[in-house]
Amino acid sequence: MKYKKTLLILLLFLVMYGAGIGAAKIVDVFSGSYAIRNTTENWGLGFGEEGSTPTGNVSAEELKKEDAYYVGNTAQNVIYLTFDCGYENGNTEKILDALKKHNATGAFFVVGNFLETAPEIVKRMAKEGHLVGNHTYHHPDMSKISDAESFGKEIGDVEKLYREITGEEMAKLYRPPQGKFNMENLRMAKELGYHTFFWSLAYVDWYQDDQPTPEEAYAKLLPRIHPGAIVLLHSTSSTNGQILDELLTKWEDMGYTFGVLTDLF
Repeated sequence: MKYKKTLLILLLFLVMYGAGIGAAKIVDVFSGSYAIRNTTENWGLGFGEEGSTPTGNVSAEELKKEDAYYVGNTAQNVIYLTFDCGYENGNTEKILDALKKHNATGAFFVVGNFLETAPEIVKRMAKEGHLVGNHTYHHPDMSKISDAESFGKEIGDVEKLYREITGEEMAKLYRPPQGKFNMENLRMAKELGYHTFFWSLAYVDWYQDDQPTPEEAYAKLLPRIHPGAIVLLHSTSSTNGQILDELLTKWEDMGYTFGVLTDLF
C-alpha cells in the first residue's frame, strides 16, 4: 500500500509538471489536503460580501503552522493596525498623533532606510508603546533568497540598527516586502523566532504622485472592514496622514476596537 501511494503521488506530480502547473501545490489523494512547496507566492485576497472575512491564497490554518497570520479572531470586532514604513516623507508623525488620540497601538514594519533617516520617529514609536517590526533592510524580494544566512542578514541588520537607536530589542514581527514569499521563507523566519504577518485589508495608497482622495480611501476601507482584520496602510501616504483620525472614529462608530498584533499569538 505504501508503495502504491508513493507511485500515485509521483505520477500526479509528473502530470502536474507536464501540464505546466509546477510543484506549488501537490494534492494528497488520500487525505484531501495539500502541501505548499517552495515556489514564489504573491500574497493575495479574494473578497465576498461586504464586512465578511476575505480568503487568502494560503489558508489561515496553513499559515499558522509556520507562525504566520493574515487575519485575527473573526468572532470579535477587533482590528489590528499595521503600517509599512519604506521611508519618511512627513506623514508618519500625523499617523502617530491619530493613534495616540484614539489610544490605539500600531505595528510599524520598518526597513533600513527608515531607521537610518528617521531615528527620532522610531524612538517616538517605541516610547509611545507601538510595535516596531521587521520589513528587511533593503526591501528585496525575499522569495528569491534561499539560504538561511542571507535571509538572516536582511533581518538581523534591521534588528541591530533598531537596537542601536532605541537600546531595546525589536519585536519579532516580520512582513515580507511586497507580500512576496514562499513557505521556506516563513520557516526561516520562524527559526529566527519571528511571526510573519500578511494582511486582510489594504488599498492602493503607495503611489506618491497618484494619491487617492479621502472619499476614495473611505470607499475601500469602510465597506471591507471585518472582525479580526489586519489592516495594512503605508506611512508614506499623505491621504493616510490626512484621514486616519477620522477613519479610526468611523471604525469605532461601527463598533470596532483596536487590538495589539502580538495578542494573536
